Amino acid sequence: MTAWREKSQSVKSDRMPKLIPPVLFLLLAALLVNLVLYQYLSNVSVSHGKINTGLSVCPHGHFRLGTLKNCSPWLSCGAIRGEVHKVKHVGGGAVKRVFLSEWKENKVALSQLTTLELQEDFLHGLQMLKSLQSKYVVKLLGFCEEDFLILTEYHPFGSLKNLNQVLNLPKYKASNTWLRRFTLAIDYVSIIHSLHNSPLGTFVMCDSSDLDKVLSQYLLTSDFHIVVNDLDALPLVNRSAGELIRCGHQELRGEFVAPEQLWPYGPEVPFEDSLMPPYDEMTDIWKIPDVTDFLLGEAEGSDLVRFHLFDIHMACKKSLAERPSAEKVLDAYRRVLTSLVREMVMPGTRDML
Repeated sequence: MTAWREKSQSVKSDRMPKLIPPVLFLLLAALLVNLVLYQYLSNVSVSHGKINTGLSVCPHGHFRLGTLKNCSPWLSCGAIRGEVHKVKHVGGGAVKRVFLSEWKENKVALSQLTTLELQEDFLHGLQMLKSLQSKYVVKLLGFCEEDFLILTEYHPFGSLKNLNQVLNLPKYKASNTWLRRFTLAIDYVSIIHSLHNSPLGTFVMCDSSDLDKVLSQYLLTSDFHIVVNDLDALPLVNRSAGELIRCGHQELRGEFVAPEQLWPYGPEVPFEDSLMPPYDEMTDIWKIPDVTDFLLGEAEGSDLVRFHLFDIHMACKKSLAERPSAEKVLDAYRRVLTSLVREMVMPGTRDML
């Protein structure tokens, strides 16, 4: 009996050195996964039902830019007229022209109203920028309502339409990965979630009649995140008052817009804005799969991400009442990210158990 016990203990002792390395590997891999996920989720976290501002300690109405150490109040008309100097025209749309400008050796973006006929849209966009400042919205530096000017942080990559062009540059090819692109998609859904759950109510991104139009509303930052830049067409859904919205006064066509945004009475009935049924923020949900498909691009591994997103994207394309909220889409995206990162860091751990 004593000999059998000694032999049994000897066998266990022989196995221990073989078991310890896999166990240590699993612990280290799990720790690495958690660190990666914590670092990412801490950057993109959105508190449920509220905007997570994610800004520095500057109070509302103030900003910090570039190498400046102190917070400065939003620039007023006098400061913009005297201290901001236009460099060149870099873009814009129907409502605004945008100029690369300089302020105290910092590059900034100066937006100017194109025509007085659109001043209502311009001022609405300014009010939204002032009210919705967060890490998801371009940083406001100042404004001058008298001259119809808005000063914001400058992002050299420009609009989100430039994503593929930027990532194809030799300098940034290493960033052209499914993980980087998927984090941009999560940024996008986070922005939609923040607009649908803002402290001021539920806002809808109405400048979204096609993919290019959607992408032009957002800026790509130098550290590869997304901020919304154009809030001129941002109507408010007020369910408690029974107030829904309509995006513009023209007939919308095509497969990109949600079905409820299409004229429902057929080609034999001429379009009339007053007869168009209103709708709500679920129009934004319908468009998420198409925007994400662009953001994922053709990077290696992107098709695997699409596969994991298939169910939630199918849900986004359901009827109005059956679509998930932006919060549910965001939760699904995060679950997929967690799963894929774990698999990436610990690809062979199951075989070791």
